[in-house]
Amino acid sequence: MVVAVKLPDATYAGVLQAAQRAEWAVEDLIGGDRRLDFSRPFLPEALAGIAGLEFLSREEALALNQIRAHGYLCLFGLAEEFILPFVLDHARVRLHGASSETRALLQFASEEAKHIDLFRRFRDEFEAGFGVWCEATGPAREIAEKVMAHHPLAIALMVLHIEWMTQRHYLESVRDDSVLDPRFADLLKHHWMEEVQHAKLDAMIIASLAERCSAAEIDAAIGEYIAICAMLDRRLRQQATFDRQSLSRKTGRAFTPREVEALEIAQQQSLRWTFLGSGMTHPNVVSTVERLSPGAAPRIQIAASDYCR
Repeated sequence: MVVAVKLPDATYAGVLQAAQRAEWAVEDLIGGDRRLDFSRPFLPEALAGIAGLEFLSREEALALNQIRAHGYLCLFGLAEEFILPFVLDHARVRLHGASSETRALLQFASEEAKHIDLFRRFRDEFEAGFGVWCEATGPAREIAEKVMAHHPLAIALMVLHIEWMTQRHYLESVRDDSVLDPRFADLLKHHWMEEVQHAKLDAMIIASLAERCSAAEIDAAIGEYIAICAMLDRRLRQQATFDRQSLSRKTGRAFTPREVEALEIAQQQSLRWTFLGSGMTHPNVVSTVERLSPGAAPRIQIAASDYCR
């Protein structure tokens, strides 16, 4: 039997203690005097992918950056719609386990519920200040149901992907960027703070699930994880079109067919890297897959090649 290896020094008690030390409230980040500053970009260029669109004016590029940030909020809110029930399902069958395990899993679920509220509150703030309506792919519940129809191990791998992806976004692109709107940077920082602990918990969930799977079932689950990414990729292509349409509404500009094509190609690839490539190629995701099924890592690398720019 092949079993995923836990992250070094990860225990339910240790994760619970770390989570309790890092607790924060949504109200600490947004609301009242804490407003988004629409004179500043919300996402770093590494995630927005706008620099190559030279036909955009400075004001148009800023508007597109903020539209992409709105999509970031919506897409993470969408992800939380399947992460929360997944964690609750796993916690439900462990209610009679060790106290620290149960409490850590319930803390995990509570924080994911808080993240849903966090992204919703930032979306509300965005919509109140941006001035035009921005469409997002969905409905979130329908997409969540499609993800939840897969094998639990495949879902756990997708959740791990998202957690390491979140950390990559903050540590590699956001932490040292002083140009970003402070409120949006705070959102990304505090989301990262909790996902650090969630990645450890999810590694333990993966180990627990793998213990009950045959090698063939593990290989099939890895294939289903790749299929989930492909399904989400189709939604990202739709989001790129929505973002381009939102930019036209915001700026009043009618883009030429060549500009429309350039916008959508650039934004599709940027979205693919942000939400798929940066997670699938994270060393800890690749190593987890390899531990589950030695020799399976190339499957992930091949699948990820389309999502990396």
